[in-house]
Amino acid sequence: MYPDALVDADRHLTAADSSYQIMNRYFHNELEEIRSKLILIGEKANDAGRLAVEGFIESDLEKTQAAVKLDDEIDDLEVEIDRDSVRYITLRSPVSSDVRLIFVAIKASHDLERAGDEAHSIAKRTRSILTRDGKVTNPVAIEAMSRLAFDMLRDAITSFLDEDLELAEGIIERDKEVDRLNKENFKKLSKDMKGEKGEASTQIETILISKSIERIADHAKNLAEEVIYLLTGE
Repeated sequence: MYPDALVDADRHLTAADSSYQIMNRYFHNELEEIRSKLILIGEKANDAGRLAVEGFIESDLEKTQAAVKLDDEIDDLEVEIDRDSVRYITLRSPVSSDVRLIFVAIKASHDLERAGDEAHSIAKRTRSILTRDGKVTNPVAIEAMSRLAFDMLRDAITSFLDEDLELAEGIIERDKEVDRLNKENFKKLSKDMKGEKGEASTQIETILISKSIERIADHAKNLAEEVIYLLTGE
């Protein structure tokens, strides 16, 4: 009887181990799905911003409209990430490293959704300018500034995907140049704000577009800081 009992015990342990491995894979798949959605929302936020700014630079209403449409998809993804994250924490009793990942996912999805909102704002203001003026005539440093901001956003997503601490830390320093260009745009446009009412309105809209790009860079910086927290716990 004793050997049989050992065999039965071994079978129970093997079954329990197999069940544990299956559950581990299931939990891992849930985390990977959250991670994948976070990458996707980042890509869509970046695409929306680039389309909105290209619409401004190129006086292209179709690109501004495409940016506006992406905003709804970004909003939906944020809701899904929040829902999936709360469900995972509630049902899975995750370990500390997984809790950090979930915490970063929730915060990062909010930042990326806000970046998408800023892209939406750029698109709407560009549409207003084009409806009134027909084309953009004074883009100031919007193109250079946006290139920096969207590269920051792309690299923030990459630093999360590749767990690249050095890349994340470098993003924070690059934010200063975006801030400088935003101030430069404000000074140039404010000096010219003495013309007709329509011209003044366009200059105000452009100042606000510049500010939206500066905020997108801020959200990229926030995401980089969240990646640093994920990798270091600090």
